[in-house]
Amino acid sequence: MDFPKYSIIIPAYNESARIPATLETVVACIRERRWLAEVIVVNDGSTDSTAQLVKDFAARAPEVRLLENPGNRGKGYSVKAGVLSAQGEIVMFTDSDLSAPIEEAERLFAAIANGADIAIGSRWLESGRQTHRQPLYRQFFGRCFNMVCRMVMNLPFADTQCGFKAFTRSAAQTVFQLQTIERWGFDPEILFIALKRRFRIVEVPVSWAHDERTRMSYLRDGLQMLKELAIVRWNALTGRYSKRTEAILRTGESR
Repeated sequence: MDFPKYSIIIPAYNESARIPATLETVVACIRERRWLAEVIVVNDGSTDSTAQLVKDFAARAPEVRLLENPGNRGKGYSVKAGVLSAQGEIVMFTDSDLSAPIEEAERLFAAIANGADIAIGSRWLESGRQTHRQPLYRQFFGRCFNMVCRMVMNLPFADTQCGFKAFTRSAAQTVFQLQTIERWGFDPEILFIALKRRFRIVEVPVSWAHDERTRMSYLRDGLQMLKELAIVRWNALTGRYSKRTEAILRTGESR
């Protein structure tokens, strides 16, 4: 396959029940729209048959390849690994449950075509686009965390946590090389880094449906995410995000 225009990263942990259907949907979308795209599934140390199912699927779908983490490291680590191995001009990541339909990626791509460096999906800019809302308690904790992000990190976004974001290659390489958070709290960190590095971020309303099988616990993981916000502020204070990065630009010489 030629070097792709789009790279689609899918982090996966024990996703044997839904990864085949997810890949069928994503590859069908790619082919229908004639995107020149690669799909990178990052297996985060699954203990089920996730890796083998992806390998079997990739054997008949050249768009798909599997990347293996060294054990279970977290969603943030998985996304970073996938992004830094991606070859596309535009790099995006999406959750394995496809809560935001993959067709909505066109909205992110359009924002980047119109000048954004980063386009982030939002469930709350047009909440009427949600076809299956979260339970009220999850909405409450999500909004509280977003308010904390606004206050502590000055992130001016309605939704930092939506797992549906796209980057130009240059922005992706710069931001993710500086990322330090490996688990659920990585989204605010990459947005904080992007703003600090003066990338233009556009928030894009997307359709979205809550999946009851989500593994995130707002009580357990929420406390960890608050700790991770403190780590981000410390990193900023100590100059961690001001370091020079070796951005890999898509040029003929770099290929």
